[in-house]
Amino acid sequence: MNKLVNRAFMTLVLLAAPVVAQAEKIAVVDINAVVQQLPQREQIGKSIQAEFADRVAEVKKMEEELRSMLEKQQRDGALMSDAQKTELVRKMESAKAEYQLKGKALDEDFRRRNGEEKNKLLTQVQNAVNTIAQKEQYDMVLQSGAVVFVKPDADISNKVIEALSKGK
Repeated sequence: MNKLVNRAFMTLVLLAAPVVAQAEKIAVVDINAVVQQLPQREQIGKSIQAEFADRVAEVKKMEEELRSMLEKQQRDGALMSDAQKTELVRKMESAKAEYQLKGKALDEDFRRRNGEEKNKLLTQVQNAVNTIAQKEQYDMVLQSGAVVFVKPDADISNKVIEALSKGK
């Protein structure tokens, strides 16, 4: 009886081997390289810079005013009365606090907007990867950093860049 079970099991294993051995069609994509090479990335950077240009100029102006007050304190400090020194120090502290507050807000808003735009771009990249994977009937697409070796013809990064560059 034991021999019969072993033979039946071996027969099943041998019959299932071709199904298991059937290779899946796998591709890889380097998302970071794709994003870095997209022309949209540069356009997004320019639009964000333009969006924040007024606020950046305002913060730079505040920085210059603070620097000028500091120079005045160093240059004229010996000639100033105690009341004038105290007033200048208070003015500088107030200006510094406002400068730090506006600078921090600008930095946070700038990072948030950059993140939003990067997420939009990553969504476009993901959609392009999905489209190419379906069109070329890939079973799986992996991030290139997750694999140790891949044949160059299995890397679809250039196809993704090409597809997104055409669809600007």
